[in-house]
Amino acid sequence: MQKSAPRRDVSGDITSTNTVPTTRRVAFIAGFSGNYNYCASGAERKMVELTVKERQQKIAKACNASDALESLSEMFSYTRDDFRVRLRAWRKAEIPQKTLKWAIKLAERNVGPFYSSCSLGWQPKIKQADLNKHWARYLIAYTEDGGDPVAYCMFRFDMDHGRSVLYCYEAQLEESARRKGLGSHMMRILECAAAQWHMEKVVLTVLKNNPSGMNFFRKIGYSTDETSPGREESAPYEILSKDISA
Repeated sequence: MQKSAPRRDVSGDITSTNTVPTTRRVAFIAGFSGNYNYCASGAERKMVELTVKERQQKIAKACNASDALESLSEMFSYTRDDFRVRLRAWRKAEIPQKTLKWAIKLAERNVGPFYSSCSLGWQPKIKQADLNKHWARYLIAYTEDGGDPVAYCMFRFDMDHGRSVLYCYEAQLEESARRKGLGSHMMRILECAAAQWHMEKVVLTVLKNNPSGMNFFRKIGYSTDETSPGREESAPYEILSKDISA
């Protein structure tokens, strides 16, 4: 599920998903969404601009929180039959290097083949740089018995096409953690966080050659976003989103 400059890789009750680079995303976020009325009167334009400012303030507040998921700690324990995990939120500056290396390797195993078989190609140095962004936040699932990491989401709060969003860049699961509902649970936590911080959408990207990833996200309520490249653009990925503010 994702692209390649700001990358978004996701594997949930799916086999895996992937993201698109951060550099590519710049082209998508340059400017406001179609809701911005450049022909509005002065008073109307001021009101719209204030709304954008308010969105930016909400994003800044979420970004400045030491633990943006703290109030959701009741969701940080997940059990399905004999499968039990605990979850923990991390900021990039705090996450252990060993854990970060694991996250990079997991992304390579899960989505490397999808990248390699499309026009983006697998670029490990770019992926490593993406996962090391100073603004990155992580939600990681660990086994209760041994404390080994088995899944993670990487995300941030951001302005995207004039909208306040929680952007999920990665959602990767080890094979042993799939098909147990954990992917859906972790995405639900991100959606609750988006609602708590008054974001309008959760946004992510899925490679078109990853049908299992695409089916997973559509199954849990994500649909093609209005900013997703059209068919005529022949992009190897699709941008999906779920409305939170509705």
